Amino acid sequence: MAIVVNLDVMMAKRKIGLGELAQKVDLTLANLSILKNNHAKAVRFTTLEAICKALECQPGDILEYVPDSPRQPHAEGVP
Repeated sequence: MAIVVNLDVMMAKRKIGLGELAQKVDLTLANLSILKNNHAKAVRFTTLEAICKALECQPGDILEYVPDSPRQPHAEGVP
């Protein structure tokens, strides 16, 4: 995955737990956990805005682009 969610890092820096953050941004624990654990396929800007407001940070503090590693060429005859 090329986009990495560093929500756990920002939560640790701000010393805030998942339950407290979920309450502040009005999300269920399950949905916030999905985002925190890099299992989300998308995030609404309103959700991102609420998280940034609660954690007093920028979207770039939470989301990071990490390029996929290039595939290594296979040895001749090996699939």
